[in-house]
Amino acid sequence: MDKIFDSFKPYAELAGRILIAALFVISGWGKISGYAGTQQYMAAMGVPGAILPLVIALELGGGLAIVLGLFTRPIALLLAGFSIVAAVLFHGAPDQVNQIMFLKNFAIAGGFLFLVANGAGKLSVDQLLRKS
Repeated sequence: MDKIFDSFKPYAELAGRILIAALFVISGWGKISGYAGTQQYMAAMGVPGAILPLVIALELGGGLAIVLGLFTRPIALLLAGFSIVAAVLFHGAPDQVNQIMFLKNFAIAGGFLFLVANGAGKLSVDQLLRKS
């Protein structure tokens, strides 16, 4: 049975990277198009709006890097930390929706920690760079 799963492993790794990164790519792009509103929301939550360019760079650039499998381990570590910090800063309210969002962010951090531990896999730029 393991051989069957092993034959799909490179494609599962790629699909997993795409699925976990899609949220960040879409969110980063949305922050660009809704820049002023995002800054206001951040300020209302006690987070300086001046760091928004860094947030966009991490979400959009980091998300794209994860999709490509480029610098996967360090980028995944940054995104895991970002997910945990975002959970604490933005989803600490005791209502059910925020509790779910809080746990979702921790689950995403867990997915990124799997990437930190295992790397991007065979279908990645990291693998191509390792071969050259």
